[in-house]
Amino acid sequence: MTDFHTSYYKFDSPSDEDQPANEDAYLMHVPDRNKAQWHHIEDLDGFFVRVYQYHQNHGFYCIFMQQCFELVQFIFVVVFASFLFVCVDYDVLFANKVPPGFNHSITDKVTMSDAILSSQVCSMRISQHGMLMFFIVIAALFWTLRAVKVFYSFFQLLEIRHFYRIALHINDNDVDNMTWHDVQQRLMLVQEEQQMCIHKQQLTELDIYNRILRFKNYMIAMINKGLLPPKFTFPILGNVLFLTQGLKYNLELIFFWSPRAIFANSYHIRDEFKQKSRREELSQRISSDLLWLGVLNLVLSPIIFLWQILYSFLSYAEVLKREPGSFGARRWSIYARLYLRHFNELPHEFQARLNRGYKPASAYMDIFTSPMLTVFAKNVAFFVGSLLAVLLTLTVWDEDVLKVEHVLTAITLFTIVVTICKSFIPDEHAVSCPEQLMRQIIAQVHYSPDAWRGQAHTQQVRDEFAQLFQFKASYVIEELLSPIVTPFILIFWMRRRSGEIVDFFRNFTVDIAGVGDVCSFAQLDITKHGDPKWHEKKITEPSHSQQADGGKTELSLMHFAITNPKWDAPKNEDNFLTSLRAHAQKDAASLQTAQVTQNPLLASLNSLGSVDMLPSILNRPNASVLVSGYGTAEPTHGGNSLLRQQSMAQTGISASASQQRHKVAVYRGAKSSEGPVEGSNEYMVSSIYSQKDLHQQQITGEKIVRPFAYSTASEQIRDMSSIEMSLSALYMHELHHQRMNERHSRMMWETIPDDPDDEDDPAKKQHDLHSSVIRRPDFPITHQGYDATSTLTRMNIFGENFSQATDADVVVPNDTLQTENQPAPSTQPFLSSQAPTDHNRRGGLERLSSSDSDASPPQFHLIEHPEEIEETAYELRRPHDSTQDLYRPPEV
Repeated sequence: MTDFHTSYYKFDSPSDEDQPANEDAYLMHVPDRNKAQWHHIEDLDGFFVRVYQYHQNHGFYCIFMQQCFELVQFIFVVVFASFLFVCVDYDVLFANKVPPGFNHSITDKVTMSDAILSSQVCSMRISQHGMLMFFIVIAALFWTLRAVKVFYSFFQLLEIRHFYRIALHINDNDVDNMTWHDVQQRLMLVQEEQQMCIHKQQLTELDIYNRILRFKNYMIAMINKGLLPPKFTFPILGNVLFLTQGLKYNLELIFFWSPRAIFANSYHIRDEFKQKSRREELSQRISSDLLWLGVLNLVLSPIIFLWQILYSFLSYAEVLKREPGSFGARRWSIYARLYLRHFNELPHEFQARLNRGYKPASAYMDIFTSPMLTVFAKNVAFFVGSLLAVLLTLTVWDEDVLKVEHVLTAITLFTIVVTICKSFIPDEHAVSCPEQLMRQIIAQVHYSPDAWRGQAHTQQVRDEFAQLFQFKASYVIEELLSPIVTPFILIFWMRRRSGEIVDFFRNFTVDIAGVGDVCSFAQLDITKHGDPKWHEKKITEPSHSQQADGGKTELSLMHFAITNPKWDAPKNEDNFLTSLRAHAQKDAASLQTAQVTQNPLLASLNSLGSVDMLPSILNRPNASVLVSGYGTAEPTHGGNSLLRQQSMAQTGISASASQQRHKVAVYRGAKSSEGPVEGSNEYMVSSIYSQKDLHQQQITGEKIVRPFAYSTASEQIRDMSSIEMSLSALYMHELHHQRMNERHSRMMWETIPDDPDDEDDPAKKQHDLHSSVIRRPDFPITHQGYDATSTLTRMNIFGENFSQATDADVVVPNDTLQTENQPAPSTQPFLSSQAPTDHNRRGGLERLSSSDSDASPPQFHLIEHPEEIEETAYELRRPHDSTQDLYRPPEV
């Protein structure tokens, strides 16, 4: 026999000790046929999406069964609707006539078969109804396409199941018991072994997320930059946002899926869209595509509208009868599912956040009730309830009452009316805490405009939040109207923005090696898309058009780092996270010394104390929420006592939410977890613990040793990542608000001394007056100049200025901000002051020195005719600091 010589040799094992020493043993190398099976996957985006969906949808059998039932459901809706339309004799059903051959004897009864026409009659009536035949043909074509897709998907599912078993070593029974983080780590190991992507040796977590969420990140960025959704203003309704499933599907066709889409394939944008010189040509092309797509939607709108009515009726009729109040419940709108979503956030991570924010959002909206509507609902419920009580009493007394015509119908309708009226009557024992509820909402959804800060009790904030958290009935109505409204939005509203669409994809697309073209916001680059107002340290400030609004880049970066703790962040992003963690440790140290004045960490922990968090988080880490609910250790410092007192008021609500959260987690298994189950020791909560241990060690001189079961905070709580992110989001909002207040408080006015040589030069004085205003993008701007009021100009979710009831705005004229309709600077209201001293009565202000910096500030007012007083130039300055000279900006 021929000897096989290879480079492999066999190691000795204990089981070989009894073998003869002179016996040759050879190890034969058998190549693994499966190793090259997933080498160089052409459509890696689609492959990763199927891997993710396989994990989230419980494996092969659940996914395939769901797809088959969707086909059967479609057939049922079409056949059942056609049957009700032409195959039922409603005169017999409603007893308006007797069926043929009916005997009026006592023993004969009208049955369902008497009201159903024969198959021959049904076929004849269907063939004579042209519109119904057209509807059935269109439905048959659509069903055939769906069936072909399911057939093709069957083989893809087989491939993914084989991949899970062979490459990832995960059986079907273990799919629900593993987090996506675990699956992703194994996916990265397969890349190193089999090179699914040949352009990179290793794939990072960010690469995988960018491939799975490539198109979704573009949609999120378009919402963030205000390109979507369509916004309308109606006389009574006010500002209205319109974004439905049908409209979103049509926009995705134009952007990503159609043969003429902006994306040539799943990972590459057409080259012409990257060329600025072809902007007009491409704008006309997008406009033409939107026009034809709108016309096609207009032609198909009757069929789609009929389908929406049938599907909605079959879906919600039984729910309306069983739970009439369910239509008074609320749901997160489609706009909210894009506005509140982080860049690079998977669906199960995002849905978990919305689920946790649902209860505080419902409680917040329940605070706002219309007194007039409440009075009306109470009286209607009384009158209708009285009639219902009489009918029910008569029915209990004698069941023959139900045989009276329309009695059962009246009972059903009265029950529905009473239930709906009760939904408009507020709970008389409810406690109104709008600000606290809004902070609980932000702890979960993570985003809110700056204009909502301190204004949660106002009707304006409530109306804006209602755009995110809408009535379920409003959602149904919007979806029913979508086939009619969508064509006109595509033809008239979207076409006007075709140029902006082309600019957006050209300006916010980057080509990443091994990934392809992705939205630049999805790279989480804070130097390119960060907002300086959300940073403690100064960064290279990007242009305003490049900044993500609302701190979205920073919050998305924090969320991604928490859910992927093993991700190696770039230098700038890592510095940002490290700086934030160090700031949290600093605030934690101030809590230990009872220095709790304006402490962002204390405010964040106080909010989380009533939304399923540990109010004793600074007291004793080993007081696990899983064991004692909220810990039993008594606080030893003033800050802790304050935190405990403010959070114990809602202990019952929090404990109930805690039990519900853990119950759901056990039911779902690990697949719905955000990030690793064990969490991470690198972020906010762990940093607080480490700072507290260090503080106690410095005081007692003893090393803090925890039991193994309570070694870290992440070992105590099941879903540590969600708690980390809730605390981080609130903390970042608190820091942002604090920095904005500090920046605004430093804005003081002072007089620029005139040059004696230029006192008689009017041109020089006029130039100095207008050049003294600092042009900085982070200052609020009005049409006349820079807003100098005590309230910062802020934006709401509609991208508009949020006005508050304050005194008249004080505006410094600025000739560089004039428009065609703006009067000359000499006719603008001029900023003057009233000071108690005589030397300031002319309207000027003396320069503040270090000695009088504590004096009361002057009061400003508007002067309609500035030419009547001596003009005095002003500039913005910082409070005096002995360590540095007075800040003087250069002239503009």
